[in-house]
Amino acid sequence: MPSIYHSILRIANALDPSGRKVVGPDLTLADSFVWQPEQACLSPVQEVARIPLHLLKGIDRAKDLLLSNTLRFANGLPANNALLWGARGMGKSSLVKALHAHVQAQEAIDKPLILVELQREDVATVAGLLEVLRGLEANCILFCDDLSFDYDDASYKALKAVLDGGLRGRPDNVIFYATSNRRHLIPRDMMDNERHSAINPNEAIDEKISLSDRFGLWLGFHRCTQDEYLTMIAAYAEYLGLSADIATLRPHALEWATTRGSRSGRVAWQFAQEWAGHEAMAQQ
Repeated sequence: MPSIYHSILRIANALDPSGRKVVGPDLTLADSFVWQPEQACLSPVQEVARIPLHLLKGIDRAKDLLLSNTLRFANGLPANNALLWGARGMGKSSLVKALHAHVQAQEAIDKPLILVELQREDVATVAGLLEVLRGLEANCILFCDDLSFDYDDASYKALKAVLDGGLRGRPDNVIFYATSNRRHLIPRDMMDNERHSAINPNEAIDEKISLSDRFGLWLGFHRCTQDEYLTMIAAYAEYLGLSADIATLRPHALEWATTRGSRSGRVAWQFAQEWAGHEAMAQQ
């Protein structure tokens, strides 16, 4: 089996489509990276903004399905690209980051599992990124947060080719996870405009939404109930070491959600942070 050094050296000697030399990552520096297309390199992230997996409440089905999929991938078994879509603040991106840490800590996996973030505005450079990842002695979760496309945005075609259908396709050591507020990655009014303006409306829509069809795993995230919201509050309160019990927190947490106009994991975390700040000030 070739060493990591030789793998990185091989990548470093390769050229990306722009003609620049690609800089391979040092996998000993971090287990998470951000793709920097201008420098054609992966920038290590020492401290990933994430919370433990057990704190993510109210999304048990999505958590179980994505965990199973990720474990299979990390162990060299068949797994699907995943699209996490739905309500804002319900833990889509938090789940991807938490699962990466959880699975990476498993002793049973044969290779390192790294998380690579692809910014939405850099989607058009994904082919060059995959060439970097293809030669790594690691399994890679390629992660794009808040993925969506506007009316005149054709960069989705770059993703279509590498996810399914291109000659080289997606490397065996790469899986693609994306989050979006839109189930088909495009706005509803864009779909309506296509139907009214195209000569063949169905073909126009199919061309746009065929990208979402390339995700084998669709996970929907929906607004939480009041009970789920309070369960989140209780979990965050314990995690942050708040002195107040859930009975004390309950009316304040409900008022907080009312003023925000929604209940979600993000709103619950923001309330817990607010309460923790007040408790800390009271102890000074």
